[in-house]
Amino acid sequence: MKTHSLRFALRPKPQAPSPQPLFDSAYYRRFYLTPNTRAMSREETDTRGALIGSLVRQLDIRVDRILDVGCGLGWYARPLKKLFPTAHYTGTEFSEYLCNKKGWIHGSVVNLKLKGQFDLVICADVLQYLNNRDAERAIGNLAKWCRGVLYFHVPTKRDWQENVDPSGTDSNVQLRSALWYQRQLRKHFVHAGCGVHVRDNVPFAQWQLEEPWR
Repeated sequence: MKTHSLRFALRPKPQAPSPQPLFDSAYYRRFYLTPNTRAMSREETDTRGALIGSLVRQLDIRVDRILDVGCGLGWYARPLKKLFPTAHYTGTEFSEYLCNKKGWIHGSVVNLKLKGQFDLVICADVLQYLNNRDAERAIGNLAKWCRGVLYFHVPTKRDWQENVDPSGTDSNVQLRSALWYQRQLRKHFVHAGCGVHVRDNVPFAQWQLEEPWR
């Protein structure tokens, strides 16, 4: 029996032909702005962002530059800027509609060219639209851009079976095991808990029972 279910605004594959622009205003209105069809509310994003930022502060890692890859409406900016008020926030998006509307940098995590590195990188619900080769390349790019901490989230095969609410979710995605992602992330990061990964060359300390374990 499922104890709870989660919705994710899983997008159709960018390569799929469509008479409408991909990720247009109707898409964001349905999955983010309409209460009975949205996958995640702004309040829920505020809570998650506060958790991410608080853990980064607990690890005593300085944050001057924030990168949000596949940032959508940019909802992570508000909670993170509350905790890091002097940090500069940069958003990137595949949606041309949102880039024109919000001023985000347009491009894909697979081949995007960015200048410099960032102290905190957010990549949430993006890599499930990529095949294995591109997903591996994307994680390599996230590591290249990150000089501090990465928050990484993506639904896995088990999530799809146990956690995802299919009534509010597009099923046209690439599902992989948690182990697949863990193997790729371990090449560059140390998991600190709650999806927060510290770059493997960045020193940090945790109490033993605060470390991830299961």
